[in-house]
Amino acid sequence: MKLVVRVKLLPTPEQAVALESTLRACNEAATWAAGVAFAEKAMKPLALRKHTYQQIKARWGLGAQAAQHAIKKSCDAYTTLRANLRAGNHGKPGSKRYERASGKPIAFRERAAQPYDDRMLSWRHEDHTVSIWTTSGRMKKVAFTGEAGQLAVVAAHRRGESELLCRGGQWFLLVTCDVAEAEPNTHPAGFVGVDLGIVNIATTSTGIRHSGRHLNRRREADRALRSKLQKKGTKSAKRRARKHAGREARRARDINHKISKRIAAEAQRTGRGIALEDLGGIRERARLRKPQRVTLHSWSFHQLGSFIAYKAKRAWVPVVHVDPAYTSRECSRCHHIARANRPSQAVFTCGSCGFAEHADHNASHNISHRGWYAWVRGAESQAPALTLIA
Repeated sequence: MKLVVRVKLLPTPEQAVALESTLRACNEAATWAAGVAFAEKAMKPLALRKHTYQQIKARWGLGAQAAQHAIKKSCDAYTTLRANLRAGNHGKPGSKRYERASGKPIAFRERAAQPYDDRMLSWRHEDHTVSIWTTSGRMKKVAFTGEAGQLAVVAAHRRGESELLCRGGQWFLLVTCDVAEAEPNTHPAGFVGVDLGIVNIATTSTGIRHSGRHLNRRREADRALRSKLQKKGTKSAKRRARKHAGREARRARDINHKISKRIAAEAQRTGRGIALEDLGGIRERARLRKPQRVTLHSWSFHQLGSFIAYKAKRAWVPVVHVDPAYTSRECSRCHHIARANRPSQAVFTCGSCGFAEHADHNASHNISHRGWYAWVRGAESQAPALTLIA
């Protein structure tokens, strides 16, 4: 199983200057190479290398490996763009959005991530330093830090390339690790049903409810601050907006990591699998008023589901996705389905058998039942192969 572990670098001011100039040079070279690829229709590494390799080395002073990575990064970006165009992620062919995405060369941000292989980056785990290539020469003894468990994974299982990244003035290495999978649990004792929502982020069939009240209030405050700063438009307002950019997403990500860790640990401890709702396309299907659309589009259900799935895979807890239709209206006791069973957001009362329960707990039991039925009918675990540890 592949994991990507984020390791924080602690460069000195002089080292940070060298890293920043390196990122800028690599991304300027990659942007130029992407322009050549667009003009020459040479979007494969071998073809693009003939047009750009020598010029990149001479113009930006990149080493052989860095130049190769800049070329490959440009080609990979076009491969991703073509896949998104085919999938319709940029609208239909002929639309303004489609033409805007496909009608111009790809450009990279100055601080976009840059790949590093073992020839450009070496590790000294005993003293927590790395030796890294820069445009100013090889830079040794760049300190790094991280959570002890993650650093142990890096030391034991690091494979392939790493990526240098600058975010918010902080430096990171995204390290690819290849971890052996645990023995699969092919006979789970049942399934923990997980009902995902906005008022309650996640509710499990084991009786645990993770409230979203605090997160939603902070989101509203962040949204109000962002709107206020945008309207003001002064230099200090823009500076403050940049400082707080991404705060809402980082907070939601941290909460999703904590919730998913608890759910996966509970399933592993009890020898059960995890059943999740298949909520793909819900944003397109839902017909809501504008204030409700804002809330729906800030709902990070996909991220939480992916975090649960990859943490389950690490412990080899089977994961299945089930049809979410009518889980909130179906009685988990007698399976009677009616709109009247859900008189309010939090209340479920069955009109047939009289069973009453918190609506989200009732839905989680339905999801648990559907997960078990899907498993015994031969469904395979849908935990992903590639994951990210924050």
